[in-house]
Amino acid sequence: MSILHSTARELTHGGRGILAADESIKTMSARLEAEGITAGETARRDYRELLLTAPGLSATVSGIILADETFGQELSDGRPFPVAARELGVLPGIKVDTGTTPLPGAGGALITEGLDGLGARLSSYAERGAAFAKWRAVIDIATTTEQTARANGHALARYAALCQEHGIVPIVEPEVLCSGDHDIVACADTTRLALAVVFNELEDAGVDLRGIVLKPNFVTPGLEAPKVSAAAVAAATFEILRSTVPAAVPGIAFLSGGHPTDDVCAFLKELSAIPERPWDVTFSFGRALVSAALSTWGGAPANVDAAQERLLDNCRQAADATA
Repeated sequence: MSILHSTARELTHGGRGILAADESIKTMSARLEAEGITAGETARRDYRELLLTAPGLSATVSGIILADETFGQELSDGRPFPVAARELGVLPGIKVDTGTTPLPGAGGALITEGLDGLGARLSSYAERGAAFAKWRAVIDIATTTEQTARANGHALARYAALCQEHGIVPIVEPEVLCSGDHDIVACADTTRLALAVVFNELEDAGVDLRGIVLKPNFVTPGLEAPKVSAAAVAAATFEILRSTVPAAVPGIAFLSGGHPTDDVCAFLKELSAIPERPWDVTFSFGRALVSAALSTWGGAPANVDAAQERLLDNCRQAADATA
């Protein structure tokens, strides 16, 4: 088994999942300030250190996605973040896209950027210990067409091929946004389109599907629409995955997308109980795992232990949902 295959399996197998701690400097600073914390490089570092060093994190977390700033920082004890992660039993990952911009002539649809110079950046990340990377495509139900899905799918495929050239497992994330009042059928239709296009593009690019991790959304109504049961979400999600995702993909790590922690864990639990699925399923949550920890910490060293326990509680809840 190649290192790509074994890493992809390690990230998604055995009841552990991936912690997304890769917010941009702008986004992370805004979240700190919302909690009354003065935003700056040190505060952002301290917060990410709090997450990574939570005692026993590796029991439920297989990998942590870091932003470029954090990947290049050191913990307070002098260890580089990627080194410390491996020593703590957590694979270090890196977000490599550079954000979104409007796709010309596409009615407001977005395209993700970051391919320029990506090969050189991946080489540097690999030398510093990155095991995997992440690229997020933003799929808005209101603006997505086959053309815009194809543009984002092509970018994801080029990114994934470059990652594998450098021995890094690509997390392929075509996120259908859950904001809005659309129903579950609209989400299902757009998710089916996005995934079908992505896998066509991955095949055309020669990407080894055994060495990737898929990070999709659950198929749900919009956050402003009436809720449906977790069982209905799982059934709709599985139907789309079964028709679009090849069995060669070793694991699927779902994003939370702004849904509450209890909800996404319930979705995952129902989906995990479906016996016919050929892939491992797990979580790659961000806000659903860390929001309570950030609020509890509030920038005070005296609150670190309590904040870490909130994080671990959420990670255990998510991991239990994969059993």
